[in-house]
Amino acid sequence: MEVPRDAGSPTVEVPRDAGTPTVEIAFNRGEPTIEVLTSKANPPASRTSHEATSTNIAQTAAPPAPRQTAMLASAWLDLRQIANARFAAQSAPEWVKAVTMVPANGDNRSPAKTLFHIELAHPAGSYPNLLFRLFFDDKPDAHPELVARSQTGAEISRSGDLGSGLDLPSSESVVIPMQDVVAVDVAVPGDGKTVRAAYLDWMKIGKTVRPINTEHRRVIVETFAAMPLLQAPEQDMENFGTVTATLAPETIHLGAQIDGGATFQFGIERQPLLAMLTFEVASAQIGSPPEVYLNGQDIGPATLMLPELSDPAYRGEIEALLSQMRFRYTGWLRAQKIVPVSNLKAGDNELTIANAAGTATSAVRAAQIQLKYLWEKSDYILRPSR
Repeated sequence: MEVPRDAGSPTVEVPRDAGTPTVEIAFNRGEPTIEVLTSKANPPASRTSHEATSTNIAQTAAPPAPRQTAMLASAWLDLRQIANARFAAQSAPEWVKAVTMVPANGDNRSPAKTLFHIELAHPAGSYPNLLFRLFFDDKPDAHPELVARSQTGAEISRSGDLGSGLDLPSSESVVIPMQDVVAVDVAVPGDGKTVRAAYLDWMKIGKTVRPINTEHRRVIVETFAAMPLLQAPEQDMENFGTVTATLAPETIHLGAQIDGGATFQFGIERQPLLAMLTFEVASAQIGSPPEVYLNGQDIGPATLMLPELSDPAYRGEIEALLSQMRFRYTGWLRAQKIVPVSNLKAGDNELTIANAAGTATSAVRAAQIQLKYLWEKSDYILRPSR
């Protein structure tokens, strides 16, 4: 939808259905201003210590999926500060009451922070927790933080700094206990332009079961079927004839060139029957996964385990002279690669993970390799030759 703009003061109106709030987005004197208007009488919002002054911001959410009820629809909040009006109309579920932006106004004692203040209403039913997924540019000097607040503005909980300072587009999820919480602040150092969007969804409690002999893993069940966080064991582990060894637990940047890859050295006593490399990669270009090299030989690209395409973490990129949009996943993805055992040798081996040619920088973490050996109870079939 294209909206006429006055010179120097673009305005975007985002209509909603009758009886629901209407959001107007405007930019005055280069500063973003968003004001929430209502088409029906609403009680005044409570004042908090972080209440916006005359400069306000409000955002909207993506329409609910058809399978969701109107009240419990998930919310997609576009928090980008873009001074133009070329946006399609968006709508928000009723439980998102308002979103305001408080520009940074710090002092010499603490860095200036921009606040995105999101006011929420609790839906009917038993939904004690809220899944809050924040999309942001992971800058070393601009770690965002989530702060849950009560009706009086008092702080109830905070997430701590999000991100790892990778200088890459990323996203992180936090489960917020919502007892007595009426608003969530996104606080970020600077002008707030590193924050891109937020995805919110109410959570219900259910019973889960797991085998007692498996390691307990922190799992947030996301809407888009994301994989659980990959664990990197501190010591080599052996289970049913398979050895799992961590190559590097820390996060390692991958440069845009092949020679900027992450290289690992590891030794093995004898050649295994099967080998598999597993790691997590941040901000991967999904059409060009990282390449894997073993002992100086290119053994091909890794395989990315992708979530649903409806996941908002997919970010399109268009470059000059290219007719097709390419996509990057702004978060962490699990990647795997079956390693040809003929390329492994007893003794020292060298393995490198590098970006494919023509792709931008990214990062890897929790890199590990599994080596499968013949076990006393291995299941195999000996097929006679014809």
